[in-house]
Amino acid sequence: MQATRQRFAALQAQAAHAGVALRPPPPEPTTCCGRGCNGCVWEGFYAAAQWWCEDAQGALAQPGGGPS
Repeated sequence: MQATRQRFAALQAQAAHAGVALRPPPPEPTTCCGRGCNGCVWEGFYAAAQWWCEDAQGALAQPGGGPS
């Protein structure tokens, strides 16, 4: 989880430096029961986090989006 938070922070800092607006990253789940369920809320979170990071990198790669 720490690595994901750090990645969010790094991309948000790059976007702020480049003047690029990003949507907020996905919120961390608060409803995990800790039983290792198939389809755990954490699986959905990490999938959404990956998509958010790819979307943020795409926005930063656009002309005027700052360094890629």
